[in-house]
Order: sequence, then C-alpha cells, then structure tokens
Amino acid sequence: MGAADVVPGVSGGTIAFISGIYEELLDTIKGFNLSAFKTLKEEGIVATWKKLNLGFIVSLALGILTSIVTLAGLISNILEEQGETFKKVALWSFFFGLIIASILYVGKQVKNWNIKNIIGVIAGAALAYYITVAPVSSNSSSLLFLFFAGSIAISAMILPGISGSFILVLLGAYQPIMGAIKSFTEALKLKDFGTISEPGVIISVVGAGCIIGLLTFSRVLSWLFKKHETITLATLTGFMLGSLNKIWPWKKALSTRINSHGEEVPVQFGNMLPSEYSTYYNTDSAWVYALIFATIGFAVVYLLEFFGNKLQKEDE
Repeated sequence: MGAADVVPGVSGGTIAFISGIYEELLDTIKGFNLSAFKTLKEEGIVATWKKLNLGFIVSLALGILTSIVTLAGLISNILEEQGETFKKVALWSFFFGLIIASILYVGKQVKNWNIKNIIGVIAGAALAYYITVAPVSSNSSSLLFLFFAGSIAISAMILPGISGSFILVLLGAYQPIMGAIKSFTEALKLKDFGTISEPGVIISVVGAGCIIGLLTFSRVLSWLFKKHETITLATLTGFMLGSLNKIWPWKKALSTRINSHGEEVPVQFGNMLPSEYSTYYNTDSAWVYALIFATIGFAVVYLLEFFGNKLQKEDE
C-alpha cells in the first residue's frame, strides 16, 4: 500500500482490496469513536486495544511506513527523471499489469451482472477517467482549502482505483503541502523553532482534514459494502478501469510543476502507442520488458489473493 500510494494514479486501497483486508480496514477505522474513551476508562488498555483492533492498525502502519522509507525515494526518482526511460516504462507496466489483474479480481466478486451493475461500472470508469485528464488547479494555500483538500485526498487513498496524491495535484494542494512538510523538517533539523510554526499550522490543518475525511468516508464505504455490496463492487471495478489511462506505460509530459527541490517535474501526461514512443524519444519502446513487468504485476495480485485466502483459512 505504501509503494502504491507513492505513484500518482495508483491507489493503496487497491492493494488493500486484493489482499483481502479492505473491509476489515474500513471497519477498524470506523471503530475509532468516542465510545473508545469510555472503554479505556472502564475496561483498561488491553480491552481498548482489542476493541479498536490496534494490532491490525499497527502492523499495517509499520508495513506502509517500511515500504515508504525503502521504496518511496527509488520510485520518486524514477518518476521525476527527465524524459522517458526504460525504468519508467517498467514501473508503469508493473502497475498496469497489477491494476488489470485487480479489475478481474474485483469484477469476479460481482455476483450478478445486471443493468444496474453495468451502469455502475460505466459511471465509475467515466469518473475515474475524468479525474486522470482533469486540468490541474492553481496552487492555493488557504487553510480552509487545505483542510478540505486533505479530507478529499485521504478519502481517495482508501478508494480502490483513485490516487490520493494525484487528487492533491489536481486540486493544486500538492505543492503547498509538500512545501510545508519540507520547511517543517528543515526547521527541525536546524532547530530553527522560530520558523516552524507556519508550516506546522499547515501540516496540522491538513492532518485534521485527513482524520475527519478518513473517519467519515470509511463509514460511508462500510455502509455501502454492507447494504449495497454488488453495485459498490461494480462501481469500484469501473474506478480501476478508468484509472488505467493514468498508468499507461508509454507517455509524454504535457505540463510540469516545480517540486520541493526546485526541479521541474511532469504533472500531466499524454499517452502514446509504443511505435509513437520510439519515434518521439528516438529510443526503443522496450515493449518486451513492459510485457514482462506487466506480467509480474499481474502475478502479484494472484499471489496476494492466494496468501490472503490461506491466512483467512488458518484464522478460521
């Protein structure tokens, strides 16, 4: 999930779904409410730990953090390299194969493909596709705006098929938030506590938005799965189908932004056929390697499904 969330266009929610922990994740997040304080006061830490399923949350958080620490730098460097490279094609191909397999996996969970569910797929695909081609908004540093941007982005992160980091880019909130994080960490390193308050306020506001969005949206999704599971699954299948436009391996930059290091990096892309790619960049399209990495990504989904089912049977 950590590795997926680093890549704009790929959702950690997709990984949670295919690994069989999605509904447990939603239910666990939903369990964080005021009654937890009552349990802590009346029954103690152990009972509260079990009630909130904190073992699950801690394990998941450590896994995500480990992945971000070990892979985020590598993935970010690949994505921010100037021009197109073999590594970029391989990375996008891996996730393209992973999403294709995820679409098939989620799609087969839909028990009855009637007109209503087909409309759900089409609507989900259309919305996700629109998000991938929507124009990027100008940056805004309004605290109220950043609060809502955080709540919307975190909601997208737990929704299979939609990338939270890409939502921030579209809203024009990515650069202000990343800039605040950079300023905050630099001030901490230099022990310059006089300049730490401004970025600290921004991070706190965005964090509050994330918490509110996560607690609210997890309840909505949990309710949808319990009351309207089939149409929800169909719509999520459409979300992932529409997101394929974003992670097509052969692409060229249409617009750029300045990142936290002052470097120009791509923001929006146009897709090309492998033959057009070869001509545009005067290089090999690497379609053979793309096929290999897409196959690996495809296989990862079924390995996750296999081990997820095996662990579930052991728990039963």
